[in-house]
Amino acid sequence: MTSAALEGLVFDVDGTLADTETVHLAAFNQAFADLGMDWHWDEALYTRLLEVSGGKERVQHYWQQMRPDVRAIDAMAVEQTMARIHEIKTAHYEAAVNDGAVQLRPGVLALIEEAAAAGLRLAIATTTSPVNIAALLRRAMGSDWRSRFAAVQDASSAPLKKPHPMVYQQTLAQLGLPAAACLAFEDSANGLQSALAAGLATVITPARFTARHDFAGALRVLPSLEGVGVDDLRAWRAAA
Repeated sequence: MTSAALEGLVFDVDGTLADTETVHLAAFNQAFADLGMDWHWDEALYTRLLEVSGGKERVQHYWQQMRPDVRAIDAMAVEQTMARIHEIKTAHYEAAVNDGAVQLRPGVLALIEEAAAAGLRLAIATTTSPVNIAALLRRAMGSDWRSRFAAVQDASSAPLKKPHPMVYQQTLAQLGLPAAACLAFEDSANGLQSALAAGLATVITPARFTARHDFAGALRVLPSLEGVGVDDLRAWRAAA
């Protein structure tokens, strides 16, 4: 897996680039309140729900598995309600990010800048929405953030969510690089499984809500990317 020279780095977003889930949780609860729903997710519940990748998918899982007492008139009403919840939640999240509620995790920006200077190709592979990505990275990197990444795959382009490898497979295809020439960066078990299934060696930096996940098979499990440089990544791959 790691015999090729390192040519690309592929980053997850939520939990990996930034510890966003507390803000996502608050935005979901605001959306429920805005719609007059009696739903409220606490941190313990949301930690369990994060085992399901994708915001809409979490709402659907909660509705179907944990609130079977809630009934809709028909399937279309269910879809419309879930879409409306997610639309309002996304607006609340974007507003919070624009107000400075989320920052990149330690070491992330320094590694991205060093890797770019070293000629590595950078990419994003996430199950979050394009709006969420843009809100976070525009605030953290500036309006030209997109120019830093040779490939971006997200919920709009990869409908099969992690742990399915689709988003990583599509990212590698867009990069034009083999998995053996790249490293993935994740914070969750679903993300790790997705990256490994696509053949990517993976560095894990657990976030608050994913600290107890099973990270067997990861190249490294670190508290953050602070102090991590390209030479470290190359050494870890060579030793694998």
